[in-house]
Amino acid sequence: MTKSNEPVTDDRPVILELRDLVVQYGRIRALHGISLTVREGELVTLLGSNGAGKTTTMRAISGLLPLTSGSVWFEGKDISKVKAHHRVIQGLVQAPEGRGVFPGMTVVENLEMGCYGRKFANKHEHRERLDWVLETFPRLAERRTQVGGTLSGGEQQMLAIGRALMARPRVLLLDEPSMGLAPMVISQIFRIIAEINAQGTTVLLVEQNAQQALSRSDRAYILETGEVTRTGDARELLADDSIRAAYLGVA
Repeated sequence: MTKSNEPVTDDRPVILELRDLVVQYGRIRALHGISLTVREGELVTLLGSNGAGKTTTMRAISGLLPLTSGSVWFEGKDISKVKAHHRVIQGLVQAPEGRGVFPGMTVVENLEMGCYGRKFANKHEHRERLDWVLETFPRLAERRTQVGGTLSGGEQQMLAIGRALMARPRVLLLDEPSMGLAPMVISQIFRIIAEINAQGTTVLLVEQNAQQALSRSDRAYILETGEVTRTGDARELLADDSIRAAYLGVA
């Protein structure tokens, strides 16, 4: 049974909800009835080790994997059968694991690809958004004419997040943004994620870096072998001895 310390006083509307999500790869069940909620303006972390089902959950939310059963709700509507690109148009946007930048395109061209499926009303709105993304990531502004394949790992991660932000997400889905990065770069990426959230973007973050993720999140869900086993206030979970032992190596 899931142990919950989740606060019940938050009256912000639920913007994203998973209800009893089950996903199978052939005969192998990867997710065993996951349920979670994300409220408007929150930064929520789904924490788990390798193989826990974190990326499968993100792909199911994004519409890249079919559901065996259960449902995905976005802004009060069941979107379980909505195609992935239509979910992006509605404002559910993912920066995927592994970054996936276009190596032969410049930084600005990569960013422009983010709004391909979600057009702006006019050139002024488009320019404002691009300027905001470049202000959020000054390193990208410095390298705006550099091709994506020549950027460092941290810069490519910034570019992947910036590209997702160009789609003006109602909910930003971030899959393992710390993967393969140096500790100093990880701290910088998480500071930027917190800033993006503070400016009004709702964020669902999938991570295994407990210290960085939990210290900056509102709430968290602990995922183990395809099941949510704990949920609650992120900082309370970070202080929990069993969580610290499992994810931080602190006895």
